[in-house]
Amino acid sequence: MQNQRQVVDYALQRRALLAEFRTGRASAMDVCDATPQLLQAAKFHGVPDDNACPVCGKHSLAQVSWVFGDELKHAAGSARKPDELERMASLFAEFTVYVVEVCRACAWNHLVLSYVLGTAETPERVPRPTRSTRRTAGQ
Repeated sequence: MQNQRQVVDYALQRRALLAEFRTGRASAMDVCDATPQLLQAAKFHGVPDDNACPVCGKHSLAQVSWVFGDELKHAAGSARKPDELERMASLFAEFTVYVVEVCRACAWNHLVLSYVLGTAETPERVPRPTRSTRRTAGQ
């Protein structure tokens, strides 16, 4: 992905959680808690991953990209495919992408990566008229 910045990789956190699961300090219910919305997003917007699920080991994972940002308005908090992210990166100044891996079979999910996309340009804003400029404009 072009123009990625402020990249955060959550591999160490993932590894620690899986170690807790394998040693019995965390149950399958603790780590397999994907919401129905996340499972649906994985089905329709997820990018298939070649890796098998680290919990059930039977099914492959899907990576779902969620977008957040003030400039996105109604699109904020939605799942997007990679081609949509490319288009959005050229349209908006800045938004954050959170990539979550999901197993649709056992509901394992974990945040994998986050990064910022966008043109990095500040959007042009029309200055709001102040009280003094309104008075002088009306005279």
